[in-house]
Amino acid sequence: MSPVITGLRGDGLLARVMRGSAWTALGYGASQAMRLASNLILTRLLFPEAFGLMALVTVFIVGLTMFSDMGTHPSILRHPRGDDPAFLDTAYTIQVLRGVVLWLASAAIAYPAALFYGQPELMWLLPVAGLSLLLHGLEPTKVDTAARHLRLGRLTALDLISQATGIVTMVVLAWATESVWALVAGWIVSALVRLVLVTVFLPGPKSRMRWEHQAGRDLMHFGFWLFLSTACGFLVAQGDKAILGKYLTLEQLGLYNIGFFLASFPLLLGQTIGSKILIPLYRERPPAASAENFAKIRRMRFALTGAVFALLSVMIFAGEALVDLLYDPRYSAAGAILVLIAAAQIPVVIGMTYDQSALAAGDSRNYFGLTAARALCLVAGLILGAEWMGLVGALAGQALAGIAIYPMLIWLARRHGAWDALHDAVFAALGLGIAALALFIDRSAILDLLTLFGGAG
Repeated sequence: MSPVITGLRGDGLLARVMRGSAWTALGYGASQAMRLASNLILTRLLFPEAFGLMALVTVFIVGLTMFSDMGTHPSILRHPRGDDPAFLDTAYTIQVLRGVVLWLASAAIAYPAALFYGQPELMWLLPVAGLSLLLHGLEPTKVDTAARHLRLGRLTALDLISQATGIVTMVVLAWATESVWALVAGWIVSALVRLVLVTVFLPGPKSRMRWEHQAGRDLMHFGFWLFLSTACGFLVAQGDKAILGKYLTLEQLGLYNIGFFLASFPLLLGQTIGSKILIPLYRERPPAASAENFAKIRRMRFALTGAVFALLSVMIFAGEALVDLLYDPRYSAAGAILVLIAAAQIPVVIGMTYDQSALAAGDSRNYFGLTAARALCLVAGLILGAEWMGLVGALAGQALAGIAIYPMLIWLARRHGAWDALHDAVFAALGLGIAALALFIDRSAILDLLTLFGGAG
């Protein structure tokens, strides 16, 4: 029997990690394939400005989500009481109240956002899109329990069904209305279907609202620093769109969004797998506890980083051809943008398996320090780069920000015995070679971007 098949069987930690990784990769791949298919259809039904407008809606919705994250999900993953009904119901209560507040906040910021960006449609789009935040807040903690025990098969299937339903809604309404509202409607339908599916089909006790003082105290203590971390994490995840929205036209922002969608696939895949398996893995096999634990995590780290590098290389060297194949000529400039974004992500990929070690150890304070420093470097790189050389400068600033934060990332990893110098040296050399070759091959396209997207202003 194949060692891979053997490793996937059983209920031990290794088997659950392998199954969890496989389900996460399969689910993410299928999800991105559906997103790509819908993207190709929607770009033919809608105009580039619609995608720029939706990028701004996404910035605010994701921003609200991240600026209010109380860390209930990682708390359930790592806490010794993560299976206790009282602890879970207290977390659910926090989550529901947060969902209500977020929906109200999406309505409150709509008018100021419309004025700031000069886009009146945001005044109506944001409150409606904010309904998805309310629906996510109502999801039962059975979702977190499945992740805690790395039993992700059924959850992955339900996620894909809800996503497919939302995509069908988007396409049908885009064909019928040719309006950006089709994209918002798809969001709401997907969130509603996911809520129904996870409530009905995931095993586990029903979530209800109640408050246990000790559980609430533990959740709030851990969640305070994570709340600050995710507020800074918003700038890491969405800062590029929020900042570039002031430097680019809606059409240019739409082109950037297409390039980002394709270029970010490898990194987001790696981060998605890491976020679902690393906290349970670090919790049960701390790398500092033994050489055997460190060796097992090293093998996992090399495999994950190597897979992401392979996919990133495809995006870097075939990005322009891929955009030309998939999209009509209106979106051709997105090809060179794709290449630059993918190259800028190389430093981030090298260190993507370290920060979860802090969360697994309950060290949310130092995790916040890292995230805050990362956000500061990224925002500075984006703004200074955009002022200097427009979009190309902003992307160069992103890459330099990833390098600047590396010393602090290593400091945090070493505190928890997670740093692997051999891993970083191997992939730093490989990444430098890939980036240099890509910039040499695509130098003419990059010069075209400088002309097309201009510099400051």
